[in-house]
Amino acid sequence: MLVSKNIDFVSLIKVRGRPIIWLLAYMGIIAALYGFEIISIDIPWLPVSVIGTSVAFYVGFKNNQAYDRMWEARKIWGGIINDSRTWGMMIDGYLTNLFTIEDKSESEIYELKKKLIYRHIAWVYAHRSQLLVPTQWESVGFVNEKAKGLNRERKNFGVGLFDDETTRAELKLFLAEDEHDQLINSVNTATQIINKQSRDLTKLREQGVIYDFRHIELENILRAFYELQGKNERIKKFPLPRQYTFMIRIFVAVFILLLPFSMIPELMKMSEWALWMSIPLCALIGWIYVMMEIVGEHTANPFQGLVYDIPMMSLCRTIEIDLREMLGEKELPTAILSKSGILM
Repeated sequence: MLVSKNIDFVSLIKVRGRPIIWLLAYMGIIAALYGFEIISIDIPWLPVSVIGTSVAFYVGFKNNQAYDRMWEARKIWGGIINDSRTWGMMIDGYLTNLFTIEDKSESEIYELKKKLIYRHIAWVYAHRSQLLVPTQWESVGFVNEKAKGLNRERKNFGVGLFDDETTRAELKLFLAEDEHDQLINSVNTATQIINKQSRDLTKLREQGVIYDFRHIELENILRAFYELQGKNERIKKFPLPRQYTFMIRIFVAVFILLLPFSMIPELMKMSEWALWMSIPLCALIGWIYVMMEIVGEHTANPFQGLVYDIPMMSLCRTIEIDLREMLGEKELPTAILSKSGILM
C-alpha cells in the first residue's frame, strides 16, 4: 500500500515507464509517415473523441468496482484484527481454575493460554501466505513478459522490499513441532488451524477449564474467523469478471490506434513544428488511458504482493504484538514500517 503523499517521479517511471516507450515509438512512426507525406489519412476528431469518452466511462466503471473490492478486503482485515483482540481477551479471561475438576498450576494455565493464542497468530500468518499464492487469472501466475514484469515489481516494489521480514518461519515459531508438520501439509492450512483450536476447546471443556457458555462464546469467535477467511478467499478466487478486463484492453487499444490519425493532422494545420510536438502529446494521452486500465486491474486484486495491496504483513504484525502483549510478554517484535513510501 502506498503511504507517501506523493509518488516519486523516478519510481513511477521505473514501475510504469514501459508503456511510454512503445507509445512514443508508435506515435513517432505515424508522425514520420505524415511528415514525409507517405500517408494523408485525416480522421475527424469527433468520432475519436466519442470513443475516448466512452472508454473513459468504461474504465471508470471498472475502477469503481475494483476499489470496492479493495475496500471490502480492508474491512475484512479490520474484522480479523478486532476479533483477534477479542479472542486474546477471552482466552486470557476465560481460562481459569474457576470450574476445573482438578486445579491446574498457574504455569499450566499460562501454557494453555499461550498455546491457543500462539496458534491463532499462526493462523493469521498462514492466511496471509495463502492469499499471496497466485491464482490462474492473476498475471503474476503466467509465464510471459507481463508476468516477468509484475514479478520484478513484487521483488522491487512489493513483498520483496520486506524479504527479511517475511513469514517463512512464523508457523514454526507459533506451532508445536508435531502440529506444524501435520498442519503445514494440509490442503488449507489456515482452515485446519482453526479446526485444531476447536478441538482443543472441547478438551478444555471436558477438563472443566471452561464451561458451556464460555465454550460457546469461544466457538463463535472461531466461526467468525472462518467467515472472515472465506470472504477474503472469495475476493482472491473470484476475479472481477474477465470480460470487463479483456474488452477494456481492446477499447483502450482501439482508441490509441486511432488517436494519432486524428490528432496529428489536426495539429499539422497549426504549423510544421506542431507535427513533432504531436508525438509526446499523443503518447501522453495514450499513457493516461493505459495507466487508468492498469491501476484498475491491480486494484481489483488486493492480494498480489504488489504495491497496491492491502498491507497484510503490517496488520499481521499488529495482531501478533497485541496478543503477545496480552500474555504479558515484554520482548515484542517491532511494528512493520513503510519502506520507500510502501507499506506491506
